[in-house]
Amino acid sequence: MQYCRIDLIIVAMGSIDLFGFLPFGVLDLIDILLVSFLLFKLYELVRGTIAIRIFFGVLSIYLVWLTVTALDMALMSQIFRQFINVGVIALIIVFQQEIRRFLLAIGNSAFFRNIGARGGLWTYLGKSNVKISTNLHAIAEAVYHMSANKTGALIVIERQADLQSIMDSGRKLNADLNGALLESIFFKNSPLHDGALIIRGNKIVAAGCMLPMTLKNNLPKTYGMRHKAAIGVTEEYDVVAVLVSEENGKIAIVHSGLVDQPKDKNGFRDRLQELLSL
Repeated sequence: MQYCRIDLIIVAMGSIDLFGFLPFGVLDLIDILLVSFLLFKLYELVRGTIAIRIFFGVLSIYLVWLTVTALDMALMSQIFRQFINVGVIALIIVFQQEIRRFLLAIGNSAFFRNIGARGGLWTYLGKSNVKISTNLHAIAEAVYHMSANKTGALIVIERQADLQSIMDSGRKLNADLNGALLESIFFKNSPLHDGALIIRGNKIVAAGCMLPMTLKNNLPKTYGMRHKAAIGVTEEYDVVAVLVSEENGKIAIVHSGLVDQPKDKNGFRDRLQELLSL
């Protein structure tokens, strides 16, 4: 029996030799795919910000270091190695906002949210999974009434997150949730109408609160400060935000940095119910 010699020779553990000298296995393929995915997500994170220039600058230095190392340029290799070692600390400082957003995105992912929502780990750790139903009818009635009058409003509803630090920036109320109170808080002559209102369960726990602004700079030009604040707080916390535009009266529901615009009151209530049930 004759065997044809080929450039791909199968070796142990499912690996192959490319061109007879370059070992390549399944784990190598997985490694490349994972690194590519992480680099792509990192690029998405810094795209459109000043950090993208720093990212390409660091990548260029790293490629130069690999080149001088491969060419056995000992002195240059040592200089770039020391620069990269010190540069890791500098990168943590420079990219602290992006790193924070990346870790928040992981923590706020559907996988970790579902662990808490379905019992699982959080129940095992002794955390209660019992929720008090929020009066969505009162929110819908107040929101659409304010929309008709073009009264600006920003409402944040807690899910799994604890907004104590944000509540401390406003006025604590701890009042029962009802539509009339919502409208009176956002009335233009009210001292609390400029800030955000926080709802926990079926209570209005605080009003006039300051929210973190999103760092995205590719938002539509029609988005004002309320939109940026609503997007920012939902990026950092497991909450749902409802806003009414003072300019045009449009209503939006914001979750995980995404903006939804319901078609009508029933659609608004159904979407809010769906997000609060996750």
